[in-house]
Formats: sequence, C-alpha cells, structure tokens
Amino acid sequence: MEILMIRPYQFYFNTETASNNFFQSNHTIENANELAIAEFDNMVKLLRAQKIKVVVIQDTQDPATPDSIFPNNWLSTHPNGTVCLYPMFAKNRRAERKSSVLDFLNKHYIIRNTVDLTSFENENKFLEGTGSMVLDAKNNIAYGCISERLDEVLFKTWCHKMNFTPICFTAVDGNNHPIYHTNVMMCVGDHYVVVCLDSIRNENEKITLIEQFKSTHKEIIAITQVQLNHFAGNMLQVFNAEDLPYLVLSQKAYDSLTDDQVKTIEKYNPLLPVPLPTIETLGGGSARCMMAEIYLTIG
Repeated sequence: MEILMIRPYQFYFNTETASNNFFQSNHTIENANELAIAEFDNMVKLLRAQKIKVVVIQDTQDPATPDSIFPNNWLSTHPNGTVCLYPMFAKNRRAERKSSVLDFLNKHYIIRNTVDLTSFENENKFLEGTGSMVLDAKNNIAYGCISERLDEVLFKTWCHKMNFTPICFTAVDGNNHPIYHTNVMMCVGDHYVVVCLDSIRNENEKITLIEQFKSTHKEIIAITQVQLNHFAGNMLQVFNAEDLPYLVLSQKAYDSLTDDQVKTIEKYNPLLPVPLPTIETLGGGSARCMMAEIYLTIG
C-alpha cells in the first residue's frame, strides 16, 4: 500500500461544502493557508518516519481548489488495476479531478480499467468516494451512509461494478442532521471497527451492522457522538513498507479517546496521531480524508 496526498496550493473555508458539512467552522484564522500547508507537511513527515510510503503531488494554482487536500472523495484505486472517479456534490470540488494527478498515476502505475461515474453529476446524483463509502476490501463489503453525498442507487451500482456487497443505513449527528460522509462515523480495520452506533437511530439498521461486523470477525469499538464530533471516526488503518499496520488519526481524535479504547486499538496496531487543527476547523475533514490509498502495481 502507498498513500497519495495532495499538497494544497491554497486552502480556505469552502462555502459550497458547508451546506451539509457540519464539521466546518468559518473561523478567522490568520495565515490559515500557511498553517494548513505546515500541518500537511508535518503529517507526511510523521507517516514517512514510520516507513509508510507516501506519494505527494503538489496542487496547482489554477483552477482554485480549496479542498484539494481531500483526494479520497474523487479518486480511489484498487488491486485489480481499476481507478474510480466519483461525482462530487460541490461544483467547485469537481475541479479537483486534475489531469496532473491522473497523468502521474498513468505514468507510474499499471491501470487496467477506469470506472468513471462523474457524468452522474448532471443528474444531481453523487457518490463521494471513500468519504461517502467505507470499504472492507478484505471481505468485499461497502458500508454507505445515505446522504446528499451518497445516492443509494449509485452506491449499489458502484458495488455491482466492483463486486462489493452494499450495506446501506442512515445516520445523524447530535443535532439530528444527516451525517454527510460515512467515514466520519466509521473506520474499518482488518480486525476491528471503530463506529458511532449512537448515530444510527434505526434499530434494524443498527442490528444489521453489528451482525455484519461480527460475521467478519471484527471487534466493535464504539465511540460516542461527542467523540465523532472530534473526528474519532475519521481514521484509516495503513500498512508500512514492512507490512506493519498503523491507525492514522488526528491529535484531536486521539485526545477524545478513552484509555480503554486506546488499549483495545493497540492490541491490533499502534496509533499515529497527527495535529490538524486548521484543516479540521476550516475544511471539516480530518486525517482519513487526506489519504487516498494506492493499491495499483508500480509500472
């Protein structure tokens, strides 16, 4: 596994995404762009220090893309050589699908197939990659929280194309607002799942999820709505060059975890917390959103 990260050229509060991303806060932060770039560079440094392979692509000035730091919403790659391109809710985020990124992948990796769903933007149907979906690639299961950014029919279409079993449900935050991305309330590791079960109000859906986790032999680590608000669901298990696992999360998320939760996770892998205060505040996304996994074979 390699991790693709897009180094921002300009980072600022995106009003187009704020309509349904309740994690964003339009606070005045002096030198926000410089702070966000520094947080990004430090995260890359911390990952590489653990021998995690990170590919960094510098974003371009034109067109302006304030959320380019979150590439997993428009791109995913898969071990069979497939690259998927996704339809995005915010019009100004669609410009993130830059040829510079795709040209880099084509130059350095073997791509056998492209699944391009971007035309569904014309029908106002959206599926924002591994933000809107959380994938259990080991068991070919896709978990999807239905929202403005995950169309249920399109989600099931993707699952059919990619040979994944779709598991749909609905979830809300503490103010009863629909959760816009599944990956803010759920993280699936090889042997565990971190999930905010409190956000799922439908008992049948909750039971289905729990049974699914148990059937795939995953220990359930339940987080609260308060912890969800601190991005404790927005984590990603990654593997380094020696195939050792780490759980990458923000410092804010790590600080919200209880000692027991940390000990449970540490049974399976070390935790790697990264300070991301500017990116989380203005962008409404955290550590997991900043990483797009590269599963392609090097060309």
